[in-house]
Amino acid sequence: MENDIGKKGSPSMSRNSSIGYYYQRRSEGVPFKWEMQPGTPINTQTTEMIPPLSPPPAMLSLGFPKPSISVEEPKHSVFPAKLKLRKWKYIRCKKYFSRLANKMVLPSIRLYPEKRKRSFVSKSQKYHFPSTTFQMAEEQEIRRHVVLTKPYSLEDEKDSEHTAANVIRRILSLLKNVRPGSDLTNFQLPPQLNLPKSQLQCYGEMIYSFGGHDLLGECSRRDLPIERLKSIVAWNISKLRPVLFGQAPYNPVLGETHHVSNGHINVLIEQVSHHPPVSALQATHEEENIDVMWVQHFIPKFRGAYLELEVKGKRVMKLQTRKETYDMNQPRLVIRLVPVPRADWAGKMKIKCPETNLEAELHLVSDSFIERFRGNNNRAVKGKISESSSGSKLYDIFGHWDRTISAKSLKTGEVEVIYNANGSISGLKPPTVNNLKEVMENESAMVWSEVSEGILNKDWERAREAKKAVEEKQRKSLKQREVSGESWVPQHFSVVKNGKDWDCTPLQPTVPRAPLVITEAHEEIMN
Repeated sequence: MENDIGKKGSPSMSRNSSIGYYYQRRSEGVPFKWEMQPGTPINTQTTEMIPPLSPPPAMLSLGFPKPSISVEEPKHSVFPAKLKLRKWKYIRCKKYFSRLANKMVLPSIRLYPEKRKRSFVSKSQKYHFPSTTFQMAEEQEIRRHVVLTKPYSLEDEKDSEHTAANVIRRILSLLKNVRPGSDLTNFQLPPQLNLPKSQLQCYGEMIYSFGGHDLLGECSRRDLPIERLKSIVAWNISKLRPVLFGQAPYNPVLGETHHVSNGHINVLIEQVSHHPPVSALQATHEEENIDVMWVQHFIPKFRGAYLELEVKGKRVMKLQTRKETYDMNQPRLVIRLVPVPRADWAGKMKIKCPETNLEAELHLVSDSFIERFRGNNNRAVKGKISESSSGSKLYDIFGHWDRTISAKSLKTGEVEVIYNANGSISGLKPPTVNNLKEVMENESAMVWSEVSEGILNKDWERAREAKKAVEEKQRKSLKQREVSGESWVPQHFSVVKNGKDWDCTPLQPTVPRAPLVITEAHEEIMN
């Protein structure tokens, strides 16, 4: 049976139980071609070859933008995305909102010293129209802006804003934002502790700012030498002005000047050195032919419980009509910290004239510890007038420089009041602009005008940025001189340095009339 089936060619199925699969077998016939070539399919399919892409997709993808997610901050967003309230706290928020408010407020109209109104152009308006003639004129007007403030006089000491307690509170409010261990090498005095004027203006106010009688002209009007010396003593005491504790004027930049006239008195000051800060002053009295020359700088010394500012340099007064020269010095400034914070003048003042053989010596008496603890301000002055060669004393000088000073003759016993502070250093007025076009670009009131306006308006951010701009301009000028190898040459004085001593000689014999004047005093003196 098995053979018959095999002969007919019928399939036969066999099973191998050990392997477990089935297969089919044929006993005869010619094998097909695909059977002779293992791995070749029975029915082959015709396929079309796809050519490769050129260039490859990897190269094509380089031209496409990379996927990214950008979150743009709204232009008018009140809170920037990078503002971290936890770090900056309320101080940075206050600064941000003040800037935002300044951008939203329209430019204001201000009244200038020459009594004309000018409109201010904001920075955004400037850059939108840089080629407009009106814009350039407005920018030039802003550069010519001058800020003049009232001199500090006796009645200002009662102002609650200038008390030592308020100043200390202001200093502590600034220091609370400074972390312990912070680097303070580049710490700048903040505008909150600045007076709205330069140190040059403070020097000039000692001479051109006075009320009532012209004490400088009186120095040459007296006939007797002893009377002229008493007048010079009174004029020297009038230069002692109250000092604000905890507030300092700006440190003048190199080449800064201050030029003011009051009646027959013309004053010109120039900063001839920046390190150390040295100032030169020339003042002339047109009617009485008097010349005053100063060159001075401060040397600060820390004494533990107080800070002492010693004034170095020389002060000379020449009475050209009398052919007399008076050499004099300046007392030191003492800033006490305990028990009651305050600043005052102390030390010795000496005036000497070799032509008349006369000299005066004044001592500014320091208060006792008990008086300082009680808050009393004595400001006592004691001194004498004597002959230089023999030392014979002629007059006793006594009183208080913020009240009255008297002179007692040792020969006759007569006592006379030679100085009254109430009539000399009270009710002081600031200078006014007589001609803005004649004001020099390096005029102190113009150099610091933006800073002073910020302080007066209590816009501390504006004052800080303006002060930084003035200091940066000075550093840039210094670098340019160092690169070019040039040295600074003062404009109005010839400077000679001998070791630590400085000497200056005016380039002109007299000081011309200034564009800044004291109008009221000028009219009173001329009448």
